[in-house]
Amino acid sequence: TEAVITVPAYFNDAQRQATKDAGKIAGLEVKRIVNEPTAASLAYGFNKDNKEEKIAVYDLGGGTFDISILELGDGVFEVKSTNGDTHLGGDNFDQKVIDWLVESFKNDYGIDLTQDRMALQRLKEAAEKAKIELSSTQSTEVNLPFITADATGPKHLQYTLTRAKFEQMVGGLVEGTKDPCIKALKDAGLSASDIDEVVLVGGSTRIPAVQEAVKEIFGKEPHKGVNPDEVVAMGAAIQGGILGGDVKDVLLLDVTPLSLGIETLGGVFTKLIERNTTIPTRKSQIFSTAADNQTAVSVHVLQGEREMASQNRTLGRFDLVGIPAAPRGVPQIEVTFDIDANGIVHVSAKDLGTGKEQKIRIESSSGLSENEIEKMVKEAELHAEEDRKEKEKVETMNEADTLIYSTEKSLKDLGDKFPADEKQKIEAAIADLKKAVESGNVEEVKAKKEALTQASHKLAEELYKNTGAQGAPGTGPGAASAAAGGEAPSGGEEPKSGSVEDVDYEVVDDDDSSN
Repeated sequence: TEAVITVPAYFNDAQRQATKDAGKIAGLEVKRIVNEPTAASLAYGFNKDNKEEKIAVYDLGGGTFDISILELGDGVFEVKSTNGDTHLGGDNFDQKVIDWLVESFKNDYGIDLTQDRMALQRLKEAAEKAKIELSSTQSTEVNLPFITADATGPKHLQYTLTRAKFEQMVGGLVEGTKDPCIKALKDAGLSASDIDEVVLVGGSTRIPAVQEAVKEIFGKEPHKGVNPDEVVAMGAAIQGGILGGDVKDVLLLDVTPLSLGIETLGGVFTKLIERNTTIPTRKSQIFSTAADNQTAVSVHVLQGEREMASQNRTLGRFDLVGIPAAPRGVPQIEVTFDIDANGIVHVSAKDLGTGKEQKIRIESSSGLSENEIEKMVKEAELHAEEDRKEKEKVETMNEADTLIYSTEKSLKDLGDKFPADEKQKIEAAIADLKKAVESGNVEEVKAKKEALTQASHKLAEELYKNTGAQGAPGTGPGAASAAAGGEAPSGGEEPKSGSVEDVDYEVVDDDDSSN
């Protein structure tokens, strides 16, 4: 199956390579990696009239933020600049609401909900729901019955969150999107008034405060003609059509988001390809040795915008050996950077005197080669049934662990208020389930889990009596077991030849050409 995969525009080389590797492992032939804002611009500009316009694509998704400035006209989609933050998105907005709920509950009841993983999961779901509702209403109720319990009985969480309060909470996050927008405009050599349309992408752009910020930055109302949740997928489909030959007269010119270069003498980062260079591209530069009689050089490939090599991200290292001994500055070593249409980097170093050459394709941090990817795909096919059984076993054990935890917590919270004979039955069922978990027999665990669930029904009834809320909807067996049957977060075990120097930066010749 052939696929076009979109990624945040500000993804670095390792993240792009890892995405491509993941696609291969999943059995996909990844034809192209496309930046999400670029894909969005394709969907926005496809089949429109041929008038030239400059657009800004403001992409605020679940976990990342991107801003891209593009020029559209005559079927050409040219990215002029891109910027962003790979650690800012809707999840951060959710976390602000969670923090507020946790703090409010702690102030009211003196109980810290962050210590209860099931309560946290319910809070996360409620926070996201509240955020979504506040995009269309002025206030929303967050109501979570039986969120936890203490010696005095079960506790319920109920708060009203207004849009004004929410906007106050997330103000800093919204503000954090402004600086990348200003930088992207500067890199493109444009001012906000030059932008004809601002296209919003990503579910988080539905937040009114975000739309107001966009209006403030660009001085105009954002374009509302595209669905922010669908536009990237539509653009990817159009790119697939271009690659398949079904879509004609469309040319997509994307850019590399970060500068690329090598470390030179003194730990300096020497850029060969500047950020926002149109890809695919190729750039060569001549360097020389840093010491007399140096027979090898180490090429340290980096990506970033800082001046010193140590402050940028290492993409890879390789050595070029066998250089004839000569005074420093005499050997000529040609370093070439090549970025393909997917934004993936290839680097080579060639000694022009001997013709010796060393190449490297920059791998992701996981370092997966073609053979390793192929091996992983084959292993996945070979062990599919085995993996399914192992997954089922882990999930069953996690569910059992969650049920034991929540039931024991409920028993402890009720204390003497629960009949001793019923308590003994439940404790016996807990002991049986623990023994089954130790045995590792999945079927036995399932049976004992069901037995404990049945035995816990009386416990739930007692809790209802204690709160005078018998029959309240949405609660499970036990005060703290509303999610007892759900999947608990998994817990893993603790992970139990010649001198080589940096090349000196001595430019002899440049070669700058596009593929």
